[in-house]
Amino acid sequence: MQLTWLGHSCVLLTGTKKVLIDPFVEGGSVAGTQPDIVAVTHGHYDHIGEAVTLKKPTVAITELAKYLRAKGVPSESMGIGGTIRVDGVAFTMTHALHSSSVDECGTVIPLGPAAGFVIEMDGARVYHAGDTGLFSDMKLIGDLYHPDVAFLPIGGRYTMGIEEAMIAANFVGAKTIVPIHYNTFDRIAADPELFKRSIERTTDMKVCILQPGGSIDLGA
Repeated sequence: MQLTWLGHSCVLLTGTKKVLIDPFVEGGSVAGTQPDIVAVTHGHYDHIGEAVTLKKPTVAITELAKYLRAKGVPSESMGIGGTIRVDGVAFTMTHALHSSSVDECGTVIPLGPAAGFVIEMDGARVYHAGDTGLFSDMKLIGDLYHPDVAFLPIGGRYTMGIEEAMIAANFVGAKTIVPIHYNTFDRIAADPELFKRSIERTTDMKVCILQPGGSIDLGA
């Protein structure tokens, strides 16, 4: 499986199917990725992104899935702790500490709790934490699902910062960690090299810092 970070929290998993998570790229478009399945972690604009335009089968928490269906998106609803399969790809929804809503014409619409995903495809498991603060049950995510790769936010202010993400990485225990949700905007500026040095100096985990559009191959 190939994992591509497109920027911000947007990740493309390419294997038997193409799965696009949080389809938002600041100042750009994800339309060219041509995903088979879309997964959205929560209802903020920088995560829903182009889901409505893409109109691909989309996995989201029940309230968000209902909102997307009303806009013509074929959506699969689920809840935290549940697992569903879409075209042979398994999606397990995990807890996240964050808010989730959309503002339409000055009206704030709540869209259920924020979430993360453990996605299993072609024998590999990928954990995308979504937007979240640190929480101790991340250790259960590691114990239950044993992800091969974890995508963790490090930008601070709205999510974990570097210090909290270091603890999260240890809780989850994936061999490879990829930092996301940083440096898109000034308010979430962070130094991924500091995160990498801190993790690799104290653990056996590897941190892969990707440029937007950069990829890693599982099993390579």
